[in-house]
Amino acid sequence: MKSRQVYFAAILGCVCILGSGAVAAQTKTDKAAPAATAPAPAAGPSLPGGASALSETHGDWTVNCQIAGAAKVCSLSHQQFNKQNNQRLLAIELSSKSGEDATGTLALPFGLALAKGVSLTIDDQKLEGSLPFNTCQAVGCLVPVAFDAAVTPLLKAATTLKIDAFAADTGQAVSFTVPLNGFGGALARTAELSAD
Repeated sequence: MKSRQVYFAAILGCVCILGSGAVAAQTKTDKAAPAATAPAPAAGPSLPGGASALSETHGDWTVNCQIAGAAKVCSLSHQQFNKQNNQRLLAIELSSKSGEDATGTLALPFGLALAKGVSLTIDDQKLEGSLPFNTCQAVGCLVPVAFDAAVTPLLKAATTLKIDAFAADTGQAVSFTVPLNGFGGALARTAELSAD
């Protein structure tokens, strides 16, 4: 996510020079107009302690939140890396305003059969249908995911989310396992921080 910088300009003052013909004499009976008050600035998004960003760990999940200009962006994520070369194997990032559903993106490594998509299994319960790949970028091949209010309770109660795909070269099944330890707490915290 790219940080956006917002520059604020402040008006420090104005000096007006009026010609002598433009100045009218004020009599004792004239009343001064009440001073105009500027409207109070609208409160922008905020994080605990006035922080501009925060990161919290909830089991195997991380909650990240940052202020970007006038917007607050919060998400929960999980990443896995190859221990030999520290290359990322997979990542899942989700956002939620309510804590009852979640949407986001799953990033998987290159070399998968993109036309076959992926299927998801929560513990032993396979979810219906398959999810298509959207595109591939430097971070990997991306699959949009959405968990509705019927699926998120399963995720909160389960221990693993299994992602099944196929290798592009051999056609053999390839599986990835995402631990769900801390998912429920991370989802609730993301929703709490996302609230204005």
